[in-house]
Amino acid sequence: MRLILFDIDGTLLECGHQVRMVLVASLVEVFGRIGNIDRYDLSGRTDPRIALDLLTEAGLSEQEILPRLPEVRTKYAARLERDLDRQGMRLLPGVSETLEALARRKDVVLGLVTGNWEPGARTKLSRFDLNRFFDFGAFGCDGVERSDLPPVALERAERITGRRFRPEEALIVGDTIHDVACAKAHGIPVLAVATGRTTAETLREGGADRVVADLTEIADW
Repeated sequence: MRLILFDIDGTLLECGHQVRMVLVASLVEVFGRIGNIDRYDLSGRTDPRIALDLLTEAGLSEQEILPRLPEVRTKYAARLERDLDRQGMRLLPGVSETLEALARRKDVVLGLVTGNWEPGARTKLSRFDLNRFFDFGAFGCDGVERSDLPPVALERAERITGRRFRPEEALIVGDTIHDVACAKAHGIPVLAVATGRTTAETLREGGADRVVADLTEIADW
């Protein structure tokens, strides 16, 4: 049996600039200021890591930031649910076909490993009815660094299925070098898709076990 853990942004779907604007508004409402988000690359980073980086650049300490991140998360989740417009989003190639095919298999369990806070992840997936494929996952709520997340996903998979998955029985599917690095840190194979902002060459150089242009290349896998 194989446990397949998907990233969301850049792997399953794109949200455009909508999410960046929602996050900025939420951080400013709680803290009054942030660093320069225009030169900050959000790709592959967890929501709490993004918040910490932008707020420490603005002169705040981690001790000031961390206790108030749940407040940011609550405001962000409410704004995202209200404002996220499917018309400004894109479901990436091969996603529906791949998830439908994998969901039919008895030897596959699907989950998530994403830097999104879970309420935000669920909102994004809901716009294309993708939550039905994912009963569990590891989220930005579970750790500041992306490398914190795979062990959480493995533990939750065991809780859901009653089966303990070894790292080599799992597969992480993502689009950034951060996805590759977090998988490699725990001995988990990684399939990289070049549908985000990271080139296929960079993903290969980063150590991905396999790189595809998009999920249409594995839709019948």
